[in-house]
Amino acid sequence: MIETARLTKHYGAQVVVNDVDLTVGEGQRYGLLGPNGSGKTTLIRMLLGLVYPTRGEITVMGAPVPGRVASVLPQVGALVEGPGAYPHLSGRRNLALLDAAGPGGPRRSRRARVEEALERVGLQGLDRRPVKAFSLGMRQRLGLAAALLRGPRLLVLDEPTNGLDPQGIREIRDLLAELNAAGTTVLLSSHLLPEVELLCSHIGVIDRGRLVLQSDLERLRVPTGRVVVTTPDADRAGAMLDGRVEHRGGDRLVVRDSEPALLNRRLVEAGVRVTELVVERRSLEDVILEVTRPGADRVDRVDGRR
Repeated sequence: MIETARLTKHYGAQVVVNDVDLTVGEGQRYGLLGPNGSGKTTLIRMLLGLVYPTRGEITVMGAPVPGRVASVLPQVGALVEGPGAYPHLSGRRNLALLDAAGPGGPRRSRRARVEEALERVGLQGLDRRPVKAFSLGMRQRLGLAAALLRGPRLLVLDEPTNGLDPQGIREIRDLLAELNAAGTTVLLSSHLLPEVELLCSHIGVIDRGRLVLQSDLERLRVPTGRVVVTTPDADRAGAMLDGRVEHRGGDRLVVRDSEPALLNRRLVEAGVRVTELVVERRSLEDVILEVTRPGADRVDRVDGRR
């Protein structure tokens, strides 16, 4: 769906994006992560033909960008650096103008398309107030509605949940998962790691302009060699596993053990009541801190191998 080769962008002497080889497969939910100022937004803008690269190649849905970007954009829904809108017009009027400006469907069904897009992002009860009176969360929802107007094959979203409350964030996450299940590829940048962990199937991490990690998320979340045991008999379990309990908080123990099935059997046979036993895995936060710390090895691989 998206491929780049040695993609680079300079602003004068400053290198903002440096030799990035990005691969987003069709049907993926791809999370683009990295510290502020790492080059994420510049990379996204180049994918959409909004910024021209200094060097390198971009292919989106089989077409070179920016050369054939006009043939690609009708199939792409995008929200980059906040939603754009005419502030003195209503949300519906903004969407109607946007629909009229592009190669959308028939004019007679425009109102239905606008209403459907508003409903999908939770703005179905929108009144006639101008966009300048919207809250940040409402503006963000309107930008998402605009991205969905034409039933895109590809969604490119820069911080799509910015300004939303927890309920709104969950609604947008569920919407993106629903769209993806119906065949839409999703590329999003976000600083909300728990949301990326819940939504995305693949991640890429950019640090100081370089793509330092790109991988299937599940492949990265490997077991840590510890097991989290929840039991009302924590004192008894702790004494029994003396020397292997690394942390205890109430009825929850973190135990150094690589064979959870045998651990569970041993506890149960000893009469310890086990409420829950879960293999601990590396979090997305752990992964990102590891690859972006000063002096970290650079990966620059599709599969995450050094």
